[in-house]
Amino acid sequence: MLYNLLYPLHTELSWLNVFRYITFRSIGGAVTSFLLVVVIGPRLIAWLQKRQIGQVIRDDGPDTHFSKKGVPTMGGVLILFAITASALLWADLKSSLVWMLIGISLFFGIIGAADDVKKIRKGNSRGLSAREKLVLQVGGALVVGFFLLLSKGHDGALNVPFFKTFHPELGWWYLPFAVLVIVGASNAVNLTDGLDGLACGPIVITASTYLIFSYVAGNAVVASYLQIPFVSGAGEVTVFCGALVGACLGFLWFNCYPAEIFMGDIGSLSLGGTLGVVSVITKQEFLLVLVGGIFVMEAMSVILQVGYFKMTGGKRIFLMAPFHHHYEKKGWLEPKVVVRFWIISIILGLMALATLKLR
Repeated sequence: MLYNLLYPLHTELSWLNVFRYITFRSIGGAVTSFLLVVVIGPRLIAWLQKRQIGQVIRDDGPDTHFSKKGVPTMGGVLILFAITASALLWADLKSSLVWMLIGISLFFGIIGAADDVKKIRKGNSRGLSAREKLVLQVGGALVVGFFLLLSKGHDGALNVPFFKTFHPELGWWYLPFAVLVIVGASNAVNLTDGLDGLACGPIVITASTYLIFSYVAGNAVVASYLQIPFVSGAGEVTVFCGALVGACLGFLWFNCYPAEIFMGDIGSLSLGGTLGVVSVITKQEFLLVLVGGIFVMEAMSVILQVGYFKMTGGKRIFLMAPFHHHYEKKGWLEPKVVVRFWIISIILGLMALATLKLR
């Protein structure tokens, strides 16, 4: 909005020329969303406490988690509000990619909200069924996939990190691939959100990495030099990623141990799905497996645990899945698990950035 309103006036007021720079607007978006969350956060926490909208704990979870029962949840609504408001303020509102990102984040947020509300009303950890969530997630992801495939400049070619001259063309098979990426990312982040601050840290790192990749992908000269796909309009995705980073940093202010509020499924499903969409837009889908390695590890731990349990008639690979609970069961304190997972995420983010130059 600021770009659309103020930049046209730069011929009369030269200092308004600063709004043309994506870097400036990305920083503005990050700071704005951060401040919105930090300022509104205490009021939202008090409001949720007053209405007893609290966390429901799994009966089979670690004993240390029972003390978290009743901690305000559904804080993801604040994250989504901050991201949306900041993106509308700092991004170019003529960008269809920005509107698509806002739309998909809100749609996945609605799915998560329905899941959270059902859990709270029933008083247990069973919300929407897996089938209900999957059908809705796939529907939203299909819309994104069709939109991108039908958009000028987008195709079904894949970009493989470390192999920049290898671009397999999927054609319309790219559609189910994109759905898999988006839905998989949404559920993987949802599974990771089990400890205070655990999901927020890797989300910030992953979004920051894609902020850089979207900026590079949106610049034809730099993209050509680094041999990555040029995506027209991807520069505005950088502004959206900035807003996402700022909002999650602000939420981490309240979500770090001991958490005063949880994001709930409204936050985790939405943020995961949004990161998946960003990876598809920037043509860096495989990169999400690397930079989002924590999310992949958490999702795979559940898949392996369930599969092995069924195959062996009750045996387990891990003491408990998702993976972070395994270390809790081994006696690691919650902050130690969280910080060590953050460290791993940072290393993975640096490795992802290294692919910009490695061939």
